[in-house]
Amino acid sequence: MFSTLKEDIAVVFERDPAARSAWEVITTYPGVHAVLFHRLSNRLWRWNFKWLARFISHFARWVTGVEIHPAATIGRRVFIDHGMGVVIGQTAEIGDDCTLYHGVTLGGTSWKQGKRHPTLGKGVVVGAGAKILGPIMIGDGAKIGSNAVVVKDVPEGATAVGIPARIVDGERVQQRALKAEKLGFSAYAISDDMNDPVVKAIHGLVDHSVVTDQRIDFLLEQLKKLGVQIPEETAPAEKFDPDYLNKIVD
Repeated sequence: MFSTLKEDIAVVFERDPAARSAWEVITTYPGVHAVLFHRLSNRLWRWNFKWLARFISHFARWVTGVEIHPAATIGRRVFIDHGMGVVIGQTAEIGDDCTLYHGVTLGGTSWKQGKRHPTLGKGVVVGAGAKILGPIMIGDGAKIGSNAVVVKDVPEGATAVGIPARIVDGERVQQRALKAEKLGFSAYAISDDMNDPVVKAIHGLVDHSVVTDQRIDFLLEQLKKLGVQIPEETAPAEKFDPDYLNKIVD
């Protein structure tokens, strides 16, 4: 039991830079308290003390703002950050090393008995306000964006954003991030489907810039194959010689 508690405390220091001491984590982190209460209620549920398990779960909800059904399965080193408004249903399963932020719901879409809540693999990160609904599978290492509504399986290592959630093109996002860094800014935490015309316009410009760079690199590679000497760096735009291309071709 103490080794598991040590893991719970250590994982807070890994994922929350605001944590200052073990005593602070034990006494003031509702996400940690919610997990500890759940371990007790889950054990009582399995021992068939159903009412007592539900009562402890209800008390934990009142104290922490986190509602976890006693029958839910939660792995080791699971961190619920902030915690308020988190709801985890009866047949939900959460793998080791997952992180859930406030307002997350692992809910069902049916009143039928049996498996009706999602399963999270290992190392899944679920952003604030996200809703994962139904008996679906979220693969190991997947990331769910803030306020996303997920109703379909998410592959291992993928990122899902939007309403309804869709899988983000990882290569495109990486290219955009690299280009944005070169331009001196980064559209951090802004998704493709935001209904902000300015954001969409900026994303369009960055994507166009990425394609343009790829075409320029291709042209330079072809010129080198033709024997044209291409300097590694060109002069700044204000000093650019308009006859430069003619000179290198001649």
